[in-house]
Amino acid sequence: MPRLIDRIHQVELGNLAQFIQLCQKLDLPYFLMGGSLLGAIRHQGFIPWDDDVDVGLLRADYDRLLAQAPQLLTDTHYFLQTPTSDENYGLSYAKLLDRNTYIEEKNNVNNARKGIFIDIFPLDRIPLDTSLQREQMAKFQLLNTRILFQLRYHLVDNPLRKLQSPLSPEQLAETHSLKAERDAVMTQYQDDSSLLQVKNLASQYSYMKEVFPVAELSDLTPAAFEHLTVQVPATYAIILTRMYGDYMALPPENQRTEKHLERVIMDNQVFTD
Repeated sequence: MPRLIDRIHQVELGNLAQFIQLCQKLDLPYFLMGGSLLGAIRHQGFIPWDDDVDVGLLRADYDRLLAQAPQLLTDTHYFLQTPTSDENYGLSYAKLLDRNTYIEEKNNVNNARKGIFIDIFPLDRIPLDTSLQREQMAKFQLLNTRILFQLRYHLVDNPLRKLQSPLSPEQLAETHSLKAERDAVMTQYQDDSSLLQVKNLASQYSYMKEVFPVAELSDLTPAAFEHLTVQVPATYAIILTRMYGDYMALPPENQRTEKHLERVIMDNQVFTD
């Protein structure tokens, strides 16, 4: 019988194939990031114990995707989840969800739409001055925290949560304003073409690990990811060394636990490990 993670991987491959198709139709260069980039290079697919897929686009391409992809998804079972397409969604980046599935995530209880997903990150220009970098990041994190608090994101479920009344129109309007303010902070340096570094501001890694020269993300090459062919930066070895050190070495077995999803409903069945 397939393990839960194997079932998740199969659905995510469908999400990724749909994402690639969208990018091809819209002529948008994308690239694998983080653990997905590591998986493509070290495993030619998923890291076996990881149930996540991360892709990225430079901000201008990301904005085009968000503007044009929903119409292309109309007759599919996929949903592009963004801070504006789902008013209960609090994160600063997009997800492509399979609407035929339902999930429960570890340490992430919220009222946003649920489904097996891949993460889609924008890469934004950042200033050269480290004090300005810290200032931008502090503003981003403060707004992010306020939005997640307002939308009732929690680490653990609370039975009383179901007794809470829905957010009022005034609360949703306030959250919408906070999301717009967060976007403005993320893109505040976007028009300065003299700035040649971009960052995934939503990164879970330390600050410099997902800072990239624009040129590094503009020179892409094909790589295998399971049965798919994906795009990765040609300088993947530099990127992965910066992020992980000796990236071809497997971590100790007790660290091979990156599972995000703990309960999945698909094909009218409930699956858990």
